Amino acid sequence: MPANVDELVVRVADICTYKWDMIRHRPMSYLISGFAGGAMVVFGATLALAVSAGVPEKLAPGLANLLMGLVFMFSLVIIMVSGMSLVTADIYIGIIGIFHRRINWGWFVWGVTLGYVGNFLGSMFFMWLISKSGSFAYMPWLLRAHAIGVSKLGQTATQIFVMGIVCTWMLQTAAILYVKADGDIAKIAMAAYGPLAFVAGMTEHCIANIGFLALPLFQQGFYLEAVANMADITPIFLHWGFGKYGWGHNQLYTVLGNIVGGILFVGIVFQLVSHPKRVAELYKNKTNHMLKL
Repeated sequence: MPANVDELVVRVADICTYKWDMIRHRPMSYLISGFAGGAMVVFGATLALAVSAGVPEKLAPGLANLLMGLVFMFSLVIIMVSGMSLVTADIYIGIIGIFHRRINWGWFVWGVTLGYVGNFLGSMFFMWLISKSGSFAYMPWLLRAHAIGVSKLGQTATQIFVMGIVCTWMLQTAAILYVKADGDIAKIAMAAYGPLAFVAGMTEHCIANIGFLALPLFQQGFYLEAVANMADITPIFLHWGFGKYGWGHNQLYTVLGNIVGGILFVGIVFQLVSHPKRVAELYKNKTNHMLKL
């Protein structure tokens, strides 16, 4: 039978203790876990680009987004089942851990930072490998990758921030319900829903965006060469900086939005909905007392 909310937050707090024990005592292992998790995220980004390239918008405006979400959704499944780390899934874990006094704010910030660095390295390295393969350096994938880059990098700070909040609201709700669910099928369904929702919903996820936006930047020379003689295309130059069409600009406000979404609308919401007296009773009856008083 699925856990109630009171049991759920205690389960999540136990996961927090496990994860932050690794951060404290085996930081390199946690960094490697984050590297693997970041690569797994962009497994999905690569597949999403592969299936959505060339889909005519006139056929159905949302079809390409749906196809992207359907293949992307298994990224979180393999991350959750394998036990690797995804920083945007760990945010709600750490926040509930703070409420349950498993960690303090300092350890939360360090854990999120280390998780982000690991995810960044894994995502960036995988997309660098893809760019060296040449498989996506031809039409229509070259055009599709650049179009995704222009769409995401051309937004204002407010637009990126808002869709970053929406992204982790969707994703971390699915991730915490993965913990709540009993049985492999139910867990897979919950883990699959989050990425399907945030990709098909055109939201902003910091780790997925590392991959989505790095590829057109790595391949920009191929793109500019390919469209040089196309009179109907005016190329837009993408860059790594913090201005418009800059990778840094998108990443900064996506990270901020993801953090706010996960903390305010998932971690804090589930904690406040749980019943303090029932949670205390659960701790009283635990054989393994993991709560730090």
